[in-house]
Amino acid sequence: MRSVRHEGSGYRAFPEIPARDSLQVAIEVPMLVHLLRLPTGGRILEVGCGSGAALAELNRRLQPAAIMGADIDLPLLREADARLVSSGVHADLLHADVHALPLPAQSVDLVIDFGTCYHIPDAEGAIREIARVLRPGGLFVHETPVSQHLAHPFRSFGRTLPWKRITSLYLFRTALLWSARARVAAFRTGSP
Repeated sequence: MRSVRHEGSGYRAFPEIPARDSLQVAIEVPMLVHLLRLPTGGRILEVGCGSGAALAELNRRLQPAAIMGADIDLPLLREADARLVSSGVHADLLHADVHALPLPAQSVDLVIDFGTCYHIPDAEGAIREIARVLRPGGLFVHETPVSQHLAHPFRSFGRTLPWKRITSLYLFRTALLWSARARVAAFRTGSP
């Protein structure tokens, strides 16, 4: 497990809810893979992976060349490691803030976020970092405001993502609860 300093991130832990994890694995992951027609293979990163509930199912359904999970919460990453080992899935777990991912630019084909960017103070900075690690044409899959309001009606009230200020990601496909944004081919440093 790689570790990166992440002081001052404004992180506030979500309680881990096993029933929600089970629903995510049994319903949410299969539906978003199917409805968004996500590509198989490639390098996949889940930001805010928590205890890794989705990683094994994403691995099974998308058969990536590599799968990674990043989270700022070290105890949850330890749970993810145990879960993945027991599932026989090899994943690279990164103890990192989504604002400073320890990955080279344009090194990931698919980034998946099950709500992390809605619950951090600097969503714009996080999404810019996600855009940095995505290869041109790569996809960023995220929950829509509808999904957030259903899952967290009070905590997500009034929260939106700053898509008008992030021109390096354009809406590629949407399916009510999730959207996929594609990374444009030309990425200008400082003006994603």
